[in-house]
Amino acid sequence: MNLFRTKSALFLIAFSALSISASAHTGVEAHSHSGFISGFVHPLFGLDHLAAMVAVGLWSALAARGAGRELLWGPVGFAAMLLAGAVLGLQGVALPAVEPMIATSLLATGLLVVSRLRVPGIVAALGAGVFAVLAGSSSAWQTLAGMLAATVLLHGAGLAAGWALRHRHVWLARAAGAGVAAFGGVLLAQMA
Repeated sequence: MNLFRTKSALFLIAFSALSISASAHTGVEAHSHSGFISGFVHPLFGLDHLAAMVAVGLWSALAARGAGRELLWGPVGFAAMLLAGAVLGLQGVALPAVEPMIATSLLATGLLVVSRLRVPGIVAALGAGVFAVLAGSSSAWQTLAGMLAATVLLHGAGLAAGWALRHRHVWLARAAGAGVAAFGGVLLAQMA
């Protein structure tokens, strides 16, 4: 059973590393795509979105004291604020420095995974949510239902991987967190 969990976690982490673009917003014209499928694949094929969403799930599973509500604060806060950001974007609200803040969120979330920092649930929800508003506002041209569906799946993948790695092979989860943090740092350095 434990071997199955480890293999499943390794598969989810490896699958999460697959992507065809480093930044989900480069060269994308606003309102150039629409529909559920476009909204669904955007987070899956933008390595920045994919890494952030899986890392939120990983962190939530690693930092939670047990199964239950505490496990879901980060992912639910992220998804709710992603929707709020998308609504702002659809209303024409332009938030400043979206790409640097998304890169910063990768750095911060990666460090949270590495440290397994435990915070109160509302703090986890707000912390994950702050950066999600920015991601949502920059992705408002997708259909919200597709984007939210992919977000839930990616958070679920992170939760499953983190839960499987909570007590065994913790180094693997921390290595994944370090990779996310390094990716955020590289994106920030490229913007400088």
